Amino acid sequence: MSSRLSGGSVSSSRGSSVPVPRPVPAADRVSDRNELPERIWTLPNVLSVLRLLGVPLFLWLLLGPEEDGWAVVVLMLSGITDWADGALARALGQYSRLGALLDPAADRLYIVATLVAFVIRDVVPVWVVAVLVGRELVLGVCLLVLRRYGYPPLQVHYLGKAATFILLYAFPGLLLADGDGTLATVCQPVAYALTIWGGVLYLVAGALYVVQVAGLVAAERRAAAGGTP
Repeated sequence: MSSRLSGGSVSSSRGSSVPVPRPVPAADRVSDRNELPERIWTLPNVLSVLRLLGVPLFLWLLLGPEEDGWAVVVLMLSGITDWADGALARALGQYSRLGALLDPAADRLYIVATLVAFVIRDVVPVWVVAVLVGRELVLGVCLLVLRRYGYPPLQVHYLGKAATFILLYAFPGLLLADGDGTLATVCQPVAYALTIWGGVLYLVAGALYVVQVAGLVAAERRAAAGGTP
């Protein structure tokens, strides 16, 4: 299947052209990942792969020897590389189709893995994990719907990137806040505030993604029914 997004319309693999819904400003319009170069060996991609490799290391540190300090270091490095790979891609012009897939995949894997580990360690309540993981399941269904209509995954909204960045810095704070002493007392309000802020943005970004997908599907159906030229 192939599809193409250009200007204000999208062409699916079925050949029909439908308008793209614009729930976000024009400066943040969705672009087609399939139009990106098929590069593999780029510096941003290397950083994304390293971030992915850090997930099992983080889980082992947190659930095995319970070396929370080193787990915090891994999480912080993940947040830094999450920012760095995007900045380097823009600065060096090293955009790639693989990078557009690796970056959000690494982000989501870190968030889900961290939440599951936190539940096992009783760092956060189960309902928090259920809400955020439920968001990922909904987006997974959206991806299947997009594929059904011949569209590629939509680009990540800037709110989603901001939410991920905040959560990746909130999680180390939650680890540090999970204990006694002065450090835990100081970290608790900051960590809780960042978690609430990042969590709300994360859900809002997911809702915007669902709205975009629903708009594409509705436009596709109108086109199939002859409702659009």
